[in-house]
Amino acid sequence: MILLKKSGFKAITTSPMVDRINDIAWQAHQGSVAAIIQLLNEKLTKSGVRIRAVFADGVLQLLCEAAKVEQLEQSSLVEQIQHTLESIAPRHIRRIKINSRIVREQQLLWLTEIDRDRDNQLLWSQEITLAQPNVLKQLIQDLQEAQAELGQANLPDLSPLNNKAKQKKVSKVKLRSAFALCLLLSLGWIFYSQFGEQLKNLAQLDNHNSLATANTKRKESEVLSNAVNNGVSLQSDDSFAAAVRLANQASASGKTATSATQWLELAAMWQRASDLMNAVPSNHSRYQEAKIRTQLYKKYSETAQKEADKSP
Repeated sequence: MILLKKSGFKAITTSPMVDRINDIAWQAHQGSVAAIIQLLNEKLTKSGVRIRAVFADGVLQLLCEAAKVEQLEQSSLVEQIQHTLESIAPRHIRRIKINSRIVREQQLLWLTEIDRDRDNQLLWSQEITLAQPNVLKQLIQDLQEAQAELGQANLPDLSPLNNKAKQKKVSKVKLRSAFALCLLLSLGWIFYSQFGEQLKNLAQLDNHNSLATANTKRKESEVLSNAVNNGVSLQSDDSFAAAVRLANQASASGKTATSATQWLELAAMWQRASDLMNAVPSNHSRYQEAKIRTQLYKKYSETAQKEADKSP
């Protein structure tokens, strides 16, 4: 806010940093976890999903909770979260681990509780990597923000000076800003030329590691599937965890399925997961949830079967 008076008083300005205290989007862009949580919850409030988060070991851990399993459908929820975070482009945050479960009582150390028994604590979890922002574009944005703050903080004195003095003072401010812009653009171009390929290689390495992890989980799922198909008995206490692991694999495979054969395999995986959930005994601590999952997985199996019928 700027107040000017023609009677010769100096300009009264309000520092833009005061406004930044209440600028949630700006705080989230700077990497504030609290601001990121607020924006994500505002985005997902209509879907009934509540999000908590903590930054640990270079990874932003998100916990998504809802009253019903249907509200935590993996592919759509992950897509919404990734789109929102990439639009925020939080500084120094690239790796995101998304965890989901049916809402429970408040836990201050929820990440510790999850790490102790992830199979029985979660519906599913997935790690994503945010797209690398354009270095030059980021430098220009930072310069614009800094220039705006500098321009407000160093607003010319509007006391009664002669016109030449006013013009000279304003010209100096413009000259300094133009010089700073040229300097930052030059530094940005040099940095991108020197390290651009290295940044791309790092991003490719992250993707390679993610694919390797997915392949490992796929092999584990195949071993489990063979055991079920061959009639190997599973302990009733383990059927819930086994069904969750198989469902997570089926959910990941559903993103790449295109042929009729792949859809048929996917339908079989969902059906096996449903059968395992149905085998959970009534005295199990999560029996009611297992009943819900049994029907949900069966529905997914039927959907995959329909996709197989439509595929050539």
